[in-house]
Amino acid sequence: MPTVSIDQIKIGLNRRPVKDEKVAELMESIKANGLLNPITVDQNLNLIAGLHRLTACKLLHFKEIECNIVTYTHADQASLAEIDENLIRNELEPLDRAQLWLEREQILGRLGLRAKPGDNQHTLKGSENISPPPKTTMELAKEVGYSERTFQMGKQIAKDIFPEVKEIIKDTPLAKSTTDLLRIARAGSKERTLAEQAEQSLAQAKEKGDQEEAKKQAELAAQARAKQKELQIEAYKRAIAQKDAKSLKKQAHSQVQQPMKKSNVVTQQFGVKVGEEWTLGRHLVYCGDTSGKEFMKLLPGNAALAIATLSPTWNHNYLVDEARIVAVLRSEGNIYEFCSRNRMPFQYELVLGNIYIGIFSHHSISKPETPINIEGIEGIVSYLLNLYTNPNNFVISPFMGNSEIIIACERMGRSCFSGDENPELVTRGIIRWQNWTGKQPLRNS
Repeated sequence: MPTVSIDQIKIGLNRRPVKDEKVAELMESIKANGLLNPITVDQNLNLIAGLHRLTACKLLHFKEIECNIVTYTHADQASLAEIDENLIRNELEPLDRAQLWLEREQILGRLGLRAKPGDNQHTLKGSENISPPPKTTMELAKEVGYSERTFQMGKQIAKDIFPEVKEIIKDTPLAKSTTDLLRIARAGSKERTLAEQAEQSLAQAKEKGDQEEAKKQAELAAQARAKQKELQIEAYKRAIAQKDAKSLKKQAHSQVQQPMKKSNVVTQQFGVKVGEEWTLGRHLVYCGDTSGKEFMKLLPGNAALAIATLSPTWNHNYLVDEARIVAVLRSEGNIYEFCSRNRMPFQYELVLGNIYIGIFSHHSISKPETPINIEGIEGIVSYLLNLYTNPNNFVISPFMGNSEIIIACERMGRSCFSGDENPELVTRGIIRWQNWTGKQPLRNS
């Protein structure tokens, strides 16, 4: 078996990610028994199969590695062999598998091995029969071991989800859910159709040499694609929020079913007084009037979201100038009355469980398209955070409640600016954060 310098092996950019635990197992096996199964490379030393084995040998400081060397006359043939090797692996997630299916079909098309609409086994290429005949979708699906319907859905996922959105999805639970991936792929279907029509018109305008029309169609296509991408990101955020809410519900149910365990955290005994400011890790809490200047001075000025509940003494219209989006929670029927009495710019209303939420903003905010089934304040807060914020964003919570917003921000990596006039609520919220994190709060001098 030939050996090759390990530093000469070339690894393609589209290789599936390495799993640390598998590499660790292989290192132990190779140390004990040597490399039992050589890696496979092409004549140019491009890796075809064996990335985990190669990685393990590199970590073991091998200088050379045994290889099966196969010869391909075309770069696409080498890529096809690599894809087929990857598709054998059972640990591929639906998103990665769908991408490989699409790449495989595109390569077969370039090699003349993919049937086009209207082709059959007697299709001619020039004056000669193609051998082997081009493969149909059904045959391609059978080759990868899935039904034609599943294969078509996978290609739709790979083809229609924007590359940037795919990167966001990777390493999240959605990468394992074909149903969620399809919803994201189909988001903005109207915009996708408009973009495709504009792109077709663009190509025709270029052929005619009509530069003005080409520029117009290019702008229309870019606008439609940008909107499609925006809708896919919103669909991703909705799906993540729903999974997060379901997880919280299961967690709460599990806690109810199991006997309470004593916390190992020794809480600091204290009482919060009006006018005090407290730092809770990345969060800030104020005890006092959250519609007053003292609280406003603490705010960052560029919060992504403010979450508030209606109160008889509402005086928080300023929030719409402090946060890009303001979500106001209340029971049925109160949002419309609230809008008529306040001057915050209303965008739309959401209904989550039995809670009505008014969304206010100076910006145009797209309303989620799909029905939402979320229960409980914790689930609703998580949904709003997932939908309207990103990690490290600032969130304003001018009413402490049971500190659901601070805890959700802590769990999801957002920074919360919260407060309340009631010292007991503030004290209870700080203690809850303290028990949840195991950290000590700091009173600002």
